[in-house]
Amino acid sequence: MTAEIVAVGTELLMGQILNTNAHFIAQRLAGAGVNHYFQTVVGDNPARLTQTLALALTRAEIVIVTGGLGPTGDDLTKETAAALFHRELRYDAESLKALEDRFFRMGREMTPNNLKQAMFPEGAIILKNDNGTAPGCILEQNGRAIALLPGPPREMQPMFEEQVLPYIAKKESGGIFYSRVARIFGVGESAVEFRLKELIESQNNPTIAPYALTGEVTLRITARCKTETEGEALIAPVLDEITAILGDAVYSTSNEALHEVCGRLLTEKGITLSVAESCTGGLIASTIVSMPGSSAFFTEGVVTYSNGAKERRLDVSEETLARFGAVSRETALEMAYGMRESAKSDVALSVTGIAGPDGGSAEKPVGLVYIGVAEASGATAHELRLSGGRERIRHMAMLHALDLLRRKLKE
Repeated sequence: MTAEIVAVGTELLMGQILNTNAHFIAQRLAGAGVNHYFQTVVGDNPARLTQTLALALTRAEIVIVTGGLGPTGDDLTKETAAALFHRELRYDAESLKALEDRFFRMGREMTPNNLKQAMFPEGAIILKNDNGTAPGCILEQNGRAIALLPGPPREMQPMFEEQVLPYIAKKESGGIFYSRVARIFGVGESAVEFRLKELIESQNNPTIAPYALTGEVTLRITARCKTETEGEALIAPVLDEITAILGDAVYSTSNEALHEVCGRLLTEKGITLSVAESCTGGLIASTIVSMPGSSAFFTEGVVTYSNGAKERRLDVSEETLARFGAVSRETALEMAYGMRESAKSDVALSVTGIAGPDGGSAEKPVGLVYIGVAEASGATAHELRLSGGRERIRHMAMLHALDLLRRKLKE
């Protein structure tokens, strides 16, 4: 099947909003092995939208449209698609009831213009919206289809995942798409693709779709299948081969983030953790406590930004700071020792570095980071030379610290 993406909204054309919907849909289409050759952004203009949809339907079997399903006068996507397919708009009683119930739960009055969100072209497949007031729909005609989805990502994404992808899968194979996601840290996107080149080039079913996040790489492996059991049987050997090639850089084959893997391992092993941060400014602790249940293993986190704070809070010696500096292997080690002792935790992480843009030197450039980890058997520190802007360096330092913790916990 061939798909095409059309994003509707003058605010997208003017650059007021980033088109994250097309990015999300494109990734999911690639992961499902669906061909996709064109994307278009068009403003809230019925004539231009009609031209765009008509052209897209000559190139694709399904056109996925986001935006323009709201209650205001410039939300005309549904009306335009209905006119293109020569369909009348009709009220859907179930959608109207769901809309009224939603406004009642929110304690808000439903104004008359909201009623248009319960109107659909005749014969449309209605897509429920559990996260907003605008249901979507799919129109079919002459072997072609248009899927109309709401613009807000928190509404669009679950609707696409839970209702549009299964529709595509059924049309493609009479079955489903079943996916697993492998997450990789410590190997760049180009290196991953090079090392998996033969595997990716020989893919058919399942398909492998790589894409990069900040500092890490994910691989979505998707099988066309009749059941999830069949999908798992198709995907499992591919995941085994990926892991054999990339080794322990593959930190998850079930789409767990690094902090989630660490949290699971800490919980399973009954190990407690504390964190002392400088350049990351609490980013590691904040990421850890974003997990439900983190209180079972996370005891304490501190931000010791100044030298004085490192001395007072972590018992880093004045001599160490004077001789080696705050950004040094020695300071990272003493920070980790001090944190573990202070918090009475099983393991302690420490991070100190130069995030920039100022503060670097020839000897200690911006991006120099030391990560320390202390446990009962002793402490080690690791040096990193990171690149990029301030926020990227902080984010990468956090990921490296969590990956070091993951590897320690697996030993």
